Amino acid sequence: MKKILIVDDSALVRRVLCDIINKDERFQVEDRAANGLEALELLERKSYDAVVLDINMPKMDGLTVLKELQKRKIPARVVMASTYTKEGAKITMDALELGAIDFVHKPDNAAGCRRDGFQSRLIEILAAVTESKMPSFSKPFSIEEVKKSRKMVDLLSKHEGKLTGKRIVALASSTGGPRALQSVIPRLSGKLNAPVVIVQHMPMGFTTSLAERLNNLSELTVKEAKEGDELIAGNVYLAMGGKHLNVNYSGGKHVIHYSDEPTREGVKPCADYMYESLARSSYDNIICVVLTGMGADGTKGISYLKNKKKIHVIAQNEESCAVYGMPKNVVNAGMANQVVPLEQVAQEIMMNVGVM
Repeated sequence: MKKILIVDDSALVRRVLCDIINKDERFQVEDRAANGLEALELLERKSYDAVVLDINMPKMDGLTVLKELQKRKIPARVVMASTYTKEGAKITMDALELGAIDFVHKPDNAAGCRRDGFQSRLIEILAAVTESKMPSFSKPFSIEEVKKSRKMVDLLSKHEGKLTGKRIVALASSTGGPRALQSVIPRLSGKLNAPVVIVQHMPMGFTTSLAERLNNLSELTVKEAKEGDELIAGNVYLAMGGKHLNVNYSGGKHVIHYSDEPTREGVKPCADYMYESLARSSYDNIICVVLTGMGADGTKGISYLKNKKKIHVIAQNEESCAVYGMPKNVVNAGMANQVVPLEQVAQEIMMNVGVM
């Protein structure tokens, strides 16, 4: 049985979360803390399979807890649960950057926590996080390291010779994805000889903040994709939360088109739509990249695309994944050309795309 620590300043919310989690026979709430200071004291003495952490608390807030965990090198797999995560997308990005694996939007009151949608999402995330093989303590993001590896990758790709044909990179990620994307996108050369389209499973509103953060860290131009955006090499287009991203080819141009079908694979945006739409494109080579995430999104789309186009599939390996779900499905389907650690993904993209 997996041991869980709940950290929330509301006694009622702590009790409701406790009831939800204990109802599932896989989990047991081992301890409860009313603020960050109490949580840190517990985490210094005991270990848990997962921590459900509020953001806005007296004495010590959730972001400070994450900073202290990093500073003191205390291992913990953290899921953020806060009303702030809905409107405070920047705060959520900060939490994910500081080591939180995922987040769940906590309703504004305890009654809302009892709704099926919240309960199933919380349990789904806990199940994925507690099974993760990724080290529960990971070092913070370092732009210096990224700059060093970017130079190396740029140098290597220049010596690979000229690659022919029009290319595009199509990337899918989910749980653990925002942090994983920070290890991939900033490492790519600003002269990348292809556009990059990304489907990261996130609610509406959060993708704007993620795109801005990646743009600030990268040589490439990163933006939340808008309807009708033309795909241009050296630019990264992140799918908007709550819509399915497709690549349409018309009038000699590839442009972004959003569709509003229901969720697929339980998510919206769904990477399967992105991959399937690329089957109708004029790209000669499509580099499909599947990073950390629960579920199987991407596998059906890549399988369909493989029958129509020349593709090269790069999957993140299990050891570096927050959740080895999406890459595992691609590998098990026999479609991965390469299975590599997260820090090598950018290098492999560059080798298959080249620079301008």
